[in-house]
Amino acid sequence: MLDDLIAVSGLPGLFKMVANRPNGLIVEDVNSGKRRFCSVRKHQFTPLGSIAIYTITDTVPLREVLQKMHDQTETHPLPEEKADKSEMLAYFSEILPQFDRDRVYASDIKKLVKWYQFLDSHALLNSVLSHNQEEEE
Repeated sequence: MLDDLIAVSGLPGLFKMVANRPNGLIVEDVNSGKRRFCSVRKHQFTPLGSIAIYTITDTVPLREVLQKMHDQTETHPLPEEKADKSEMLAYFSEILPQFDRDRVYASDIKKLVKWYQFLDSHALLNSVLSHNQEEEE
């Protein structure tokens, strides 16, 4: 499920790839359903399934981080979007204590929190997490 969603540099939100062109992608905004062409000259495309968070020893796939965030929402609620750097880092150190503080920035955590909220508000989070459990089995 995460492989179907794409983050496009310079554009807010998450997108689904509709078509591939030699000079870019046609993407659909998950929020509004509008389609648009994004040139490879101007944008970079990152499937969410390929994203991982650096830890001290290795990396942790985004799916696992989202699962940990979901499992700990009652004990560690998500910080506000406008929370400061120290709050973001404190929250993430509770979720993933071994994250690499030199390579994971507060802005990365903020984006991760936004993605989590976005997936949750669009009822995509449960399908992402259930897909994750199916892969483990």
